[in-house]
Amino acid sequence: MQIANLVHSLFYFYDVLIIIWCLLSWFPRKPGGLVDDISQAIGALVCPYLNLFRRFIPAIGGIDFSPIIAIVVLEAAERLLVNILI
Repeated sequence: MQIANLVHSLFYFYDVLIIIWCLLSWFPRKPGGLVDDISQAIGALVCPYLNLFRRFIPAIGGIDFSPIIAIVVLEAAERLLVNILI
């Protein structure tokens, strides 16, 4: 049961990182500024996963829907993994 809680926490943390990264993209960034540094650090963790979905889901009207699909897939993987562990 504790392993399932750990898995849930890790998946939740990654979901939150994706959301924070998306929210940070709305703010103007100065190169070398605090927001830019935070965005780059989170982007290094999040972008490789999001790029998997960007190959198949183009931006529509300038809006990138890959984070939404990525979170849905992440939630499905979490549920499957937790059900296997329980």
